[in-house]
Amino acid sequence: MARAKQPTPVRREVSSECISKADRKSPSGTEAVPLVSGANGSVKPSLSTSSSLAVPTKKEAGVVTLLIDVAGIYVSFLTWAYLQEKLTTTNYGSSPVSKGERFKFPVFLLTIQSLFAALGGKLFTVLSTPRGSPVPAMIPSRAILPPLLLVAFTNALAAPFGYAALGHIDYITYILAKSCKLLPVMFLHITLFRKRYPLYKYLVVAAVTAGVAVFTLHSGSKKKGGVNSGQTSWGLLLLGINLLFDGLTNSTQDYIFQTFQPYTGPQMMMANNLLSSVITGGYLVLSPWLVKTGLGEWFGMAAATGSEGELASALGFLGRHPEVWRDVLGFAVCGCVGQVFIFHTLSTFSSVLLVTVTVTRKMFTMILSVVAFGHRLSQMQWLGVGLVFGGIGVEAGIARREKLAKEEAKRKAKAALGKAQ
Repeated sequence: MARAKQPTPVRREVSSECISKADRKSPSGTEAVPLVSGANGSVKPSLSTSSSLAVPTKKEAGVVTLLIDVAGIYVSFLTWAYLQEKLTTTNYGSSPVSKGERFKFPVFLLTIQSLFAALGGKLFTVLSTPRGSPVPAMIPSRAILPPLLLVAFTNALAAPFGYAALGHIDYITYILAKSCKLLPVMFLHITLFRKRYPLYKYLVVAAVTAGVAVFTLHSGSKKKGGVNSGQTSWGLLLLGINLLFDGLTNSTQDYIFQTFQPYTGPQMMMANNLLSSVITGGYLVLSPWLVKTGLGEWFGMAAATGSEGELASALGFLGRHPEVWRDVLGFAVCGCVGQVFIFHTLSTFSSVLLVTVTVTRKMFTMILSVVAFGHRLSQMQWLGVGLVFGGIGVEAGIARREKLAKEEAKRKAKAALGKAQ
């Protein structure tokens, strides 16, 4: 019986542009095409085959659709990044006699974004279901619920550490470090799953890590009106915890896509964001009580978000500065729309295309931050930037060649099998 390539839903991960999981097989013998849905547009593609009846190869859409998808990714995620930096670094209500106050409610912000993305995931699931077919359930079985809860829990924990890190490092350092998600992902796969990688991936990790180190050690970059604490080491530690949680999220999502096929990307987008909203919403409701506990005192929750809890403090802040609602809602909408464009691009075009779009988006995000927020980088810091994106670019190029070679080999094998029959 003919074996043919079968289009499989894909997922966007909050986590890495650098690592490819091509050709990972599930326990059933098929190959998943996972791509994790999150806030920042990174990619991990793989191929999928089926031992059942052959299906025709899907035609790619036209140039207009391609331009709309790529423009949608760039516009939504560049705007998302701009609003993220604005929210976390702006002193609202500042005046000659007052320094103003900064928005410091990451769990509230994550909850709003997750609610929008859960709704977007539901709509995308319905609209992407072929006419006449039943809409797939968000949680198709009880067995999938524990790993989905783990994904939601680690995703909910990662964001507060990332936002806390921004109080001690500038946004450029944050962007570069978030580009290094290959490192924690590889670490988790090597230690937990005993996976081995080709030499070039270790070299890419070394280049990216060296780039971040050079950038941080030569932190002569200044930002006009900067208000960072200057505790760079503490900020990098918080960001490292954020990346580890991201890596655990990605690894668990891989397990879900490989074990519970045919679970789709839109289903993951809906489930992950809805469960994350429940977890973070529960925290917001309980935060007035948690602030007064020993754990809350140890974490300094009262100093960070106010003695009345994060929900009441966030709503009070927005009451004093109603113009911030525009940025909060814009941030949530951009994150949701960006995820949908990611999924649509991968379900319509080659995943290789999205790797290129994702890498260049990171570079444009950094340039936007420099221009819009007045960062000044030294020559050594530009060298660090070059090492980071150079390493990512080399890995993406190698992954592209490998992917195209595998697709060509599959096409030739299919053609040869067709002639034999």
